[in-house]
Amino acid sequence: MAETFDLILKNGTLVNHDGRITADIGVRDERIASIGNLSQADGGDVIDLKGLHVLPGVIDTQVHFREPGMEWKEDLETGSECAVLGGVTGVFEMPNTKPTTTDEAALADKVSRATNRMHCDFAFYVGASEHNVDILADLERQPGACGVKVFMGSSTGSLLMADDDALRRVLNTISRRAAFHSEDEFRLRDRRPLAELGNVHSHPVWRDDVAAIQSTERLVRLAEETRKRVHVLHISTAQEMKILAAHRDLMSVETTPQHLTLAAPECYDTLGTLAQMNPPIRDAAHREGIWWGLTNGIVDVLGSDHAPHTLEEKEKTYPASPSGMPGVQTLVPIMLDHVHQGRLTLERFVDLMCHGPNRLFGLADKGRLAAGYHADFTVVDLKASREITNDWSASKSGWTPFAGQTVTGWPKGTIIRGRKVMWEDEIIGPAGGQPMRFQETL
Repeated sequence: MAETFDLILKNGTLVNHDGRITADIGVRDERIASIGNLSQADGGDVIDLKGLHVLPGVIDTQVHFREPGMEWKEDLETGSECAVLGGVTGVFEMPNTKPTTTDEAALADKVSRATNRMHCDFAFYVGASEHNVDILADLERQPGACGVKVFMGSSTGSLLMADDDALRRVLNTISRRAAFHSEDEFRLRDRRPLAELGNVHSHPVWRDDVAAIQSTERLVRLAEETRKRVHVLHISTAQEMKILAAHRDLMSVETTPQHLTLAAPECYDTLGTLAQMNPPIRDAAHREGIWWGLTNGIVDVLGSDHAPHTLEEKEKTYPASPSGMPGVQTLVPIMLDHVHQGRLTLERFVDLMCHGPNRLFGLADKGRLAAGYHADFTVVDLKASREITNDWSASKSGWTPFAGQTVTGWPKGTIIRGRKVMWEDEIIGPAGGQPMRFQETL
């Protein structure tokens, strides 16, 4: 009697721990049940993927979906629409909302808002503040929590833990890997007069490379002192890569497609305040230093730092213009174009955007193409050439910094727990997002 599956993906090129293989995948009860030759099996749904590549579901470990409190910029529903249209099956969302995600009620509220309303699966960071250090050990273990986020330098929102004593208290309290926005607040305050009115080119002058380097050096010292795992977000300097390469026992590293793709001063010439983010886009020498870190295995994951603002907000005169740009929908196309250009292999793409989140954060059943894991797949066409446009963006912000760029490599479909949620730029069926599970908190 033929084996039966709920879904069979046929003839695709799978990219997993075996490298690239042509094989079928059988899905049963939302999980991968079999990988191999399933030509004799029956499936409730059968999708022929000849000519396409099947990746583990891409996970974006840094997004800001702005809900609650700033829903005019984005909300959990529209942000997740961006995600699945871009081939992203799961996201880690940040705590600098209004109110901030700094207590159990705020976290539970986000999980409730997201369940069966977001189109992708999700987890939420809890924010560290001066007022909640004593409860962080409990907060980081709540359902739907991916860990603690700490802002060492002020950015969007009110969360800030600037001095070493405060940071030490956080690290001594928690047990999971914590994520850090690493810019030195004291240097940012001293250099604030260097942010020239109406001149966004001064953004990386005010928030200079030294502010990032000093902060990350402090963070390394504190991690070694407390023996705690630290994840440094959106690295923007070449020097930080060298520093972190020497401390791989406790430190893990994220960078963004923006810092790998854009460079100053050209990005500010062409995009103005649309290129403004924290930490800033810097010159080509720093960009090459970040690529050095990626090529040499120092970068563990890529995050989009999807941080949308409306065009009206971005058109304010610098420095009143807010920092941040949308990115979750363009994460996969931009990085697949780098694969096409030979800057990284498709296997390294999978390591950064699927295996990396699984490995660093201990995802219980996501991030690998393996039997028993959730049937999450990002199906891509490596030969498709498309122009990224503002019209394609599903974000409430209505724009992307990559508008007008033609890329080679495009997400064909997004499948989450065995259900097709996006196919050929169309979202399919009702939202069914669920909280992710983590091995440390099962």
